[in-house]
Amino acid sequence: MYSILLSLYHKEREEYLAACLDSLIVQTCPVSEVIIVFDGAIKKSLEEIVVQYQAYLPIKIIRLKYNLGLGKALNEGLKYCSYEWIFRMDTDDVCLPDRFKKQLEYINSHPNIALLGTQVAEFDETMKSIIGVKQVPISKLEIEKFALKRNPFNHMTVAYRKSIIEKVGGYQHHLYMEDYNLWLRIIAKGYEVANLPEILVNVRSGIQMYTRRKGLSYIKSEYTLAKLKTDLKLQPVGMAYAYFFIRTLPRLLPSSLLGRLYHSLRQKQ
Repeated sequence: MYSILLSLYHKEREEYLAACLDSLIVQTCPVSEVIIVFDGAIKKSLEEIVVQYQAYLPIKIIRLKYNLGLGKALNEGLKYCSYEWIFRMDTDDVCLPDRFKKQLEYINSHPNIALLGTQVAEFDETMKSIIGVKQVPISKLEIEKFALKRNPFNHMTVAYRKSIIEKVGGYQHHLYMEDYNLWLRIIAKGYEVANLPEILVNVRSGIQMYTRRKGLSYIKSEYTLAKLKTDLKLQPVGMAYAYFFIRTLPRLLPSSLLGRLYHSLRQKQ
């Protein structure tokens, strides 16, 4: 038995949400519980879709009076998850039919695992044109090394233990990086982590999602990330801030150039 946790925002498109929920219906491992957090006021058309799918999926709706942002919305949703194992996805993602089956098989055969992700295929908004594959490392050792430079998990693919997320303090506000922040705190505690080598989630990405992640607010977020690595004693101060500058430089590029750079990197993967 497991929970699936999603946060729904009023700007989501109806057809994306429907495709997301359709992918849960066809899972080879029956879905136990779906927690959907309405992060603030939701369009009537979106709510109608969720209500319609309650006939096919065990969906619980959690309503937030105001838009709190992803991290706080997920923290609220965590309170309502009935099971120890919680799977994440976003409301515009599409899970492959055996996603939960394969992750649960790994979980059942690795009783000490705390956090498990997978690879993703990134598509344009239509889900017709693939941009590339976002690859993340597989083993705990590889993940620990990779985490010092880049986010070692695809957030929309992870499964984690509710009790451990609560122990490390849950999601914390960190612009664009709530998930990365959480993974670092889990890694710092020495918990077992892994990624499966298979692609089990298709995501709508698009270059525009990355080109908007620039400017002063993003640079401040990168600084917070560097400080977190040193506070957790994961990385020496000098190295942490060296990576801060390396990660920040692309954010100073014009949007068009940043988009082309991102697209080129994904094609190589």
